[in-house]
Formats: sequence, structure tokens, C-alpha cells
Amino acid sequence: MIEIINQIQECNYCQSNHVIKYGKYKDTQYYLCKGCGRRFASADRIPKMQNTTRTIADALNMYYEGMSLAEIRRNLIQQDNNYISRISAYNWVDRFTELAVKEAKKHKPDVGSIWIADETVIDIDGKNIWLWDIIDSKTRFLITTHMSYTRTTKDAQQLMKQAYERTGKIPRVIYTDKLRAYLDGIELTFGADTKHKYGSPFDVENNTNLIERFHGTVKERTKVMRGLHTIETAKKFLDGWLIHYNFFRPHTSLKDRTPAQMAGIKFPFRNWKDVVEQPYEITARIPLRDKAQRITKPVPRITPKTPRLVK
Repeated sequence: MIEIINQIQECNYCQSNHVIKYGKYKDTQYYLCKGCGRRFASADRIPKMQNTTRTIADALNMYYEGMSLAEIRRNLIQQDNNYISRISAYNWVDRFTELAVKEAKKHKPDVGSIWIADETVIDIDGKNIWLWDIIDSKTRFLITTHMSYTRTTKDAQQLMKQAYERTGKIPRVIYTDKLRAYLDGIELTFGADTKHKYGSPFDVENNTNLIERFHGTVKERTKVMRGLHTIETAKKFLDGWLIHYNFFRPHTSLKDRTPAQMAGIKFPFRNWKDVVEQPYEITARIPLRDKAQRITKPVPRITPKTPRLVK
């Protein structure tokens, strides 16, 4: 006897309400949609994916909170007895980060007129890479980040250009360290309308520990990035980390609000789980990582020579 069910509100594919139970596989209930004729798992699972939306969202959150892919895999094994592969975890990050990044580009932050720029160096595959950041002192919104092999005026100018394109605003003051590249980079981008000052704008607010917290957060990011061995994967990680920091991670200095909320952005996603649970017709269009692309540095394979028999 076919049982019509009430627990499942709609089909994961076409959102039809004409859904019936259609057997189990490995304790997972499957359903059949009479509207489109497709078979799918329970409502907390994405079509053609074996893991629940909660598991996938947890992996995304752990990744951007500083855990490596190996640590995420180990944690899921210990917590849920779920033996996923590192490639699966990376594909989740790659697939759903792209969706969040596309959505974030539609929203301009309403930032203040005082910004702070900073740069730090990390090692990627034995090479020094400079990370440039601009943060708004009012909302703590991380406006943009830039990667380069050098620390020149051209790099500083590129950072300022990206910040202007992201906000559409010319700041009144930008605070930096004493790197001379900032002086020319700011003037070439914003002209005389923007003042360049050394030091921290947070000192003006009598709250110097805020800049220390920000630098600590940057170090958390670079700790994870040491496991990335190509510029391409590092850039993808930066884009996702920017989403996590601005839109999903509450800040104690903002009374447990996010920088995006402080910047007046009404983002449709509250967390990574909301991103993962988007309709299938949206997530299905996101391409998976090219299988030829490696997420870590390849280890050369050594084939032992056949021993020679001594007569």
C-alpha cells in the first residue's frame, strides 16, 4: 500500500506537494514525487548527495573557523561516525561558497568614513604572499582583501580601487602603517579628498584592543591558508572567509551582531545552513571543482627498482 505522507511538504526538485514514501536505503527514507516523477531522500538532504544539510553546513563552518580538511573529516567521524573524504569536504566548501559569494556581490555595505588598511605575509608553497585588507572602523566590515607577490604602490592602489568598487564611497581618512606604498596608492585612487594617517583609528575610540582582535582574526585565517598550495585555492578561500567574517560570524564588540548587519545589509542567508538549503535548481547550477585541480601539493610517487639477482 502506498502511503501519502504529511511530514514532507514538497519535492526537493519541483516543490510539488504530491509526495509518497518510496523505500529505504541504509536507514535513509526515500520519496517519490508524483509531479515530476523523481526520487529523492528526506527533506534534510540535497538531491544526489548522501549527507544531510546540517553535516555539509557544519563542514563549511568548521573550515572557515580554522579547521583543516583533515581535521573536519576526523571531527565528523568522531561526532557522527560519518566517514567522508577530504575531497567531499572540499567540494562542499567550493560549491556553496560560490553561491554565497555571488549573493554577497549584490549588496553594498553602508560603511563609515574612517577605514584602516593593513597587510601581512603568509607562506604558500614556499613563496611569500602578501595579504592586504581594508576594514571599516565603524561597522568592522572587512571591505576587501587583495593578494600579491610584492608590496608596492601598484598593490596598494589595487586594494584601494577594490574597496571603492565594493562600497562606492570615498573615505575621509584611511589609517595605515608606515609603508610608503600606501601614501601614493591612496592619493592615486582617491586624490586629495582622503587623508592618510599613520596608526589606528581604534585608538581614537579609546578601544585599542579592537585592532588587536582584528589582527588575531587575520592570523586565524592565515593559519588555515598554510595548507593551501596554489594561488587559485588561496583566492577561493579568501572569498569564502570574507563571507564568513562579514555575514555569518557574530562579533562580541558589535554586541553579537555581524559587520553586515551593522552595515545595513539584509542578507538572505543567516548562516551556512541557509546557503546549503537553497532550492536544488539554484545549487545544481554551481559547478563542482575540476577533478584535475589539486587542493594540496602533489607528492611524487617513487617506484622502487626491481632488485637484481646475484648469481
